[in-house]
Amino acid sequence: MSRLFAGVLGAGLGIAVSLGLAAGAQAETTLKVSNWLPPSHPIVRDILKPWGEQVEAATKGSVKVEIMAAPIGKPPAQFDLIRSGAADVGYGVHGYTPGRFKLTPVAELPFLSDTAEALSVAYWKLHASTLAKAGEHDGVHVLTVFTHGPGMIFTSKTPVTKIADTEGLKMRIGGGVVAEVAKRLGMVGVQAPSPQVYEILSNGVADGILFPAESVPFFKIDTIVKHGTSVPGGLYNTSFFVVMNQASWDKLSAAEKAAVDGVSGEAMARLAGKAWDAADAAGMKTMAGKGVAFVAADDAFAGALTTRMAGIEDGFLAAARDAGIDGKAAIAQLKADVAAATK
Repeated sequence: MSRLFAGVLGAGLGIAVSLGLAAGAQAETTLKVSNWLPPSHPIVRDILKPWGEQVEAATKGSVKVEIMAAPIGKPPAQFDLIRSGAADVGYGVHGYTPGRFKLTPVAELPFLSDTAEALSVAYWKLHASTLAKAGEHDGVHVLTVFTHGPGMIFTSKTPVTKIADTEGLKMRIGGGVVAEVAKRLGMVGVQAPSPQVYEILSNGVADGILFPAESVPFFKIDTIVKHGTSVPGGLYNTSFFVVMNQASWDKLSAAEKAAVDGVSGEAMARLAGKAWDAADAAGMKTMAGKGVAFVAADDAFAGALTTRMAGIEDGFLAAARDAGIDGKAAIAQLKADVAAATK
């Protein structure tokens, strides 16, 4: 009888161990990241991939991150795709859906920062302390927000060294504040997605483009543009989000949530900013090797630009007021945190 009991007990323990191992296997979570950029793009290669590795390390392997090989939708649809659960994690550009995110343009204003790292860190801090209260990202868990590097002026024929040079230029522009920047400079906006910039510039549809330095070689227009003009603090910036489906977030344990948040937020904003700054530096080097001539806006040009951009923050201030946020204080906080991050 004792042998029989021991056998039954042993079998029971074996089943329990097997079930425990199965439960452990089931507890492993793989977060699928919606991706619409090539794997060589800095957002994928230098931001999402290392972040995924950090998530796995921080959770001791219980949460893994898989970047999807094929896009599940167009860039403007990414926020809603993640909110609906089409993927667990996704990223996108706030300005791709004009009028929807009314507070994020605060990070796109001219003359904010010479580095993506300083601005991205300051932007995340402002989001976490102030902007998130407005609920513009309701329905998802915000992992981070960040910006690309300082926006520059690139042209294919003539250099831009003064305000008069900007008048009438046909320029490819993206969404967000950059469209208003171009309008104030008398430029004619040419709307086209980034993958089409080579075609529109090579065919003469546009005279140039407003881009960060990284993007010129990446989209292979470094043989088309001949001139680049930088502006102190950047002519504009672009605001990005990285968000997680709320249900996917809720399925994580408390320890896993803490681990994921620990490598997201400010840490991920800093990672993103550093990656973009490095990509900008590499882009400048590549363009110089291709013979692109660079100039920095002198005091007269910078002063004229400042005059043209006066009041460009009014749209944000009105949206902040509607949301019950002190917009002027928000801008002041952003600038102060940029200055602190720059030191």
